[in-house]
Amino acid sequence: MEKNLKKYIAEAIGTMILVLFGCGTAVLTGGDVVATSLAFGLAIVAAAYAIGDISGCHVNPAVSLAMLITQKITVTDFIGYVAGQLVGAFAGSGLLYAFLSCTNLGTGNLGANSFNGGNGLTACGAFLVEIVLSFVFIYTILGVTSDKAKATIAPIVIGLTLCFVHLIGMNLTGTSVNPIRSLAPAIMQGGEAVRQLWIFLVAPCIGAAFSACTFTLLNGGKKK
Repeated sequence: MEKNLKKYIAEAIGTMILVLFGCGTAVLTGGDVVATSLAFGLAIVAAAYAIGDISGCHVNPAVSLAMLITQKITVTDFIGYVAGQLVGAFAGSGLLYAFLSCTNLGTGNLGANSFNGGNGLTACGAFLVEIVLSFVFIYTILGVTSDKAKATIAPIVIGLTLCFVHLIGMNLTGTSVNPIRSLAPAIMQGGEAVRQLWIFLVAPCIGAAFSACTFTLLNGGKKK
């Protein structure tokens, strides 16, 4: 199989794992902060060890954007990665929908991100939260993957960081930091999730651009 195609398929598989287990845990535990944070973090660890050697395990268009800005992937790869992630995210949401349809829980909640769940958070506040959380998450990824000596522990560091940002973000926005993770559940869930979706598509990309520019400024944009 052609090398680039393998990378894009790997991204689809990794993203499916992230969305199914992360969003699935959020739904089945009623949005429990610790359980959901751990599920997203552990999903990243599992996916990274499974497909990291193939694609680098971005499973997130914002991560791919940061890698593009820091010249670690090409424009062609960026497009292929995002396409694979899109397929994987809808596959993950589709599997979660199938699981829930076999229960009496209903399929109205697929783990889509949202804000103002009783805490009064405004759209501007949610936008800022997602930019900051995305910056921290992706800056960590750029840092830990820039040093080959850290390759063996990188998945654990990245998974723990995703867990870390979820702990503060869960009760604010549900924590996206990943446009594709937000897109698929929102489209399949519909309603208010779709109306709020623009925040979870745009803010993580802005956070990614900030993190890439900061990393380039401070680290000289060193490649792997």
